[in-house]
Amino acid sequence: MMVLINLKVVALLCLSVQLLVVPALSTDVQYCDRRAEYDVKVHGVEISPYPVIKGHPATFSISATSGQPIKGGKLVIDVSYFGVHIHSEVHDLCAETLCPISTGDFLIAHSQVLPGFTPPGSYTLKMRMEDTNKHQLTCIDFDFSIGSASSVADS
Repeated sequence: MMVLINLKVVALLCLSVQLLVVPALSTDVQYCDRRAEYDVKVHGVEISPYPVIKGHPATFSISATSGQPIKGGKLVIDVSYFGVHIHSEVHDLCAETLCPISTGDFLIAHSQVLPGFTPPGSYTLKMRMEDTNKHQLTCIDFDFSIGSASSVADS
């Protein structure tokens, strides 16, 4: 009888955790300049888990289409917290996707562990993609949230 009650409690806890952390969220993306004709069109961004949990890996997957082959380049990322710029980083495009990129659909995926001291709240990520000649291929921004849950190491 006690084992059955314990199994029910464990099952209930597992269900509660699944409801608190959505595996992925497809978020709305906006172009930095809505009038620009970017060479790379972004279809969407999936964030997993959502909301992002500080101290745990988070993956940002960006689906896009290129009208021309891309040999390489870089991703310039700026992050704002409640509208205040707090962080910048630059990544080699070929470290985030397979290069060269052929004409057509491709995926950029970046995983990162946010530090345990990262405050929960609303963030905006701006990403510029440039080719090897520093020509801007696209520029997008999107909002995401960091939840208040923390890792066991933070305790």
